[in-house]
Amino acid sequence: MGIEQFIDNEVKSNDVVLFMKGTPQFPQCGFSGQVVQILDHLGVPYKGLNVLESADLRDGIKAYSNWPTIPQLYIKGEFVGGCDIVREMFQAGELQQTLKEKGVAVAAGA
Repeated sequence: MGIEQFIDNEVKSNDVVLFMKGTPQFPQCGFSGQVVQILDHLGVPYKGLNVLESADLRDGIKAYSNWPTIPQLYIKGEFVGGCDIVREMFQAGELQQTLKEKGVAVAAGA
């Protein structure tokens, strides 16, 4: 399986996927850490993929999304954005709304 197929499979077979530097338990960059904090605050189950483990994955996700930076958040197969976009959407309540509209459970009170 090529890297593009791997990425496509991950994005389509998981409701919420975060391509990040590090892991959800140990983010290795501040931007990835912020998105992890937001998702954890919302109580959203998600899969974190560490782009630092593979240059192919790091380069492949940028080509896949046509987006130059990491982290990258996908919800139900759709690219949402990077840290700034996710943070702005969260603060405006748009991220919570998007998750609910796509059938992803969000923690009560989040």
